[in-house]
Amino acid sequence: MARSVPERDAACAIAQAAAVVGDWWSLLIVRETARGHCRFDALQEELGISRKVLSERLAHLVDAAVLEKVPYQSGPVRHEYRLTRSGRGLLPVLLSMQDWADRWLLGDGSLSGTADEDSAEARRVAGLVGESLPHLDLPAHRDGEPLDPVAGAAATVLFCYPATGSPGPLPDGWAGIPGAVGCTLENRLFRDAYDDFRAAGAEVRGVSTQRPDEQRVFAVEEDIPFLLLSDVDLRLAAALRLPVFRAGQALRLKRAVLVVDRERVVRLARFPVTDIPGAVREALAVSRQVAAGS
Repeated sequence: MARSVPERDAACAIAQAAAVVGDWWSLLIVRETARGHCRFDALQEELGISRKVLSERLAHLVDAAVLEKVPYQSGPVRHEYRLTRSGRGLLPVLLSMQDWADRWLLGDGSLSGTADEDSAEARRVAGLVGESLPHLDLPAHRDGEPLDPVAGAAATVLFCYPATGSPGPLPDGWAGIPGAVGCTLENRLFRDAYDDFRAAGAEVRGVSTQRPDEQRVFAVEEDIPFLLLSDVDLRLAAALRLPVFRAGQALRLKRAVLVVDRERVVRLARFPVTDIPGAVREALAVSRQVAAGS
């Protein structure tokens, strides 16, 4: 239910935000709409929430302009709920909460750009296999224009990485964060195998939370032939609940490799990536299998 803000907190932005999304169900509804579950029945199934409570929370989020109702059928009229620009502005908040919980509630409190094989993060990524990537656009490094991460090829390899050293600078202590180092190597390995991926009917795209202009400098320096996509607004990370970590006052994607088929279904989800050359070889092998079955 909507909460009113006490008069003493009228000028407190934290209290104002809590009045809109401080409720458990409201936050989870935002999480699910970011994942592409936008219709009433889909939300109810994913959340296990009563129809009455769901109706109340959806109405509250629409009134607060976090969600908008968009008709998807006319007879009878039915609506789906999509994040507004204001709602998408909450995605970094959700990912910050996820990072905090992964580190302090589900982890041991240490800062890391990777995770154990049996961690909650690893199980969450493994559960992506068979799931569909919702439609969204990310700016590409070449011109900054929004682009669907899933290409028109039989298979699309999306490799997520924290940050490259060029143009830099990287945050202090970067080399001491487990899993942070190796982004340039990973890009080079995918670059060197790019012709093999194309021959297999696959496209390759790298994803980081760096800005497109930063990615452009790196791509030119390293002669990267594929697109680098910027998840600076964390739309892909929120859609797939990808593991992140905070370094240099910014959220960074932990290293992960996904293979997605033409129908947007995830066919491979590799995390953690401890053997980068092995992950490239595995992505190529799975891409060939996906292309052969398409």
